[in-house]
Amino acid sequence: MKLSEFRFELPKNLITPYPSDNRDECRLMVVHRKTGQIEHRIFKDVLAYFEDHDAMILNDSKVFPARMYGQKEKTGSKIEVFLLRELNEKLRLWDVLVDPARKIRVGNKLYFGENNSLVAEVVDNTTSRGRTIRFLFNGTNDELKAILYEMGEMPIPVKMLGRRNEPIDDDRYQTIFSKHIGSVSAASANLHFSRELVKRLEIQGVNLAAVTSHIGLGWFRPVEVEDLTKHKSESEPCIIVQAVCDLINEAIDNKRRICAVGVSTIRSLESSVSASGHSKPFNGWTDKFLFPPYSFNIANALITNFHLPESIPLMTTAAFGGFENIMKAYEVAVQEEYKFFNYGDAMLVVD
Repeated sequence: MKLSEFRFELPKNLITPYPSDNRDECRLMVVHRKTGQIEHRIFKDVLAYFEDHDAMILNDSKVFPARMYGQKEKTGSKIEVFLLRELNEKLRLWDVLVDPARKIRVGNKLYFGENNSLVAEVVDNTTSRGRTIRFLFNGTNDELKAILYEMGEMPIPVKMLGRRNEPIDDDRYQTIFSKHIGSVSAASANLHFSRELVKRLEIQGVNLAAVTSHIGLGWFRPVEVEDLTKHKSESEPCIIVQAVCDLINEAIDNKRRICAVGVSTIRSLESSVSASGHSKPFNGWTDKFLFPPYSFNIANALITNFHLPESIPLMTTAAFGGFENIMKAYEVAVQEEYKFFNYGDAMLVVD
């Protein structure tokens, strides 16, 4: 596959900056991958596609308020620091992006909070925009995390949704499953689930379980090669425990529907496949890049959002649903003015 094959015209007004009024009442496009048939529903209608003993695998990663604002020592120049990941807990080292990057050098001190109460030192230049910083903090790591959580803002994608810090994002940019802190972007397909919908799924007999798949900026960085086989995907941590594997494997053995909620979830599942085609426990990093053609081992249904042109999530969706099916569905989505990106509408791909 070529990068240009995932290019399409997306009107800017279809990238919605705000979520639907209720989590489970966004629009839902259902794509049947065997026939290419398309249905138009609302999200809570997913109930109609699952039965007793089917499995639904979600992502319980929690978004960290990764965007911080501070100032540079001496000059007082304003800076934005985006926390990507903790590199060393004991040494308080973090991998970050800084903006404007040209003003930040190794050895510079950065000040955050009222009265410059939190200080960090730049210890390494990793990329043109990236840096490694060390927080100069004498308390416990839990205390530092609490301070970072209080000072930080939800990492809403500025270029897509606009620069803002609104109370709605503190709640709606987290899923109801969020448990383990580690993502710098919401697991967007999971945002559509309300507690009421989950209860109805459970009453219907659907078995719900969660993997932990921390989402980094790698999902959103542009692919810079035309030949997709030459793209190197960024590694991200994920965890799948034995109990979740047991639930999945029971569904496999009984030929039940297994639905991955989100492209991050389906990548995690495909990173933990045994020689027999079953799920096995996993606790590590994956850089698996799923694009057409690809034969999936675990999930036979996928819930996802509508993604941007030439994006990795779109390629993963096309790998699962079939390139022709998904690109046709996206053509229909634009015509019918479905909403795209993190706060957009949803797609369910089933056989």
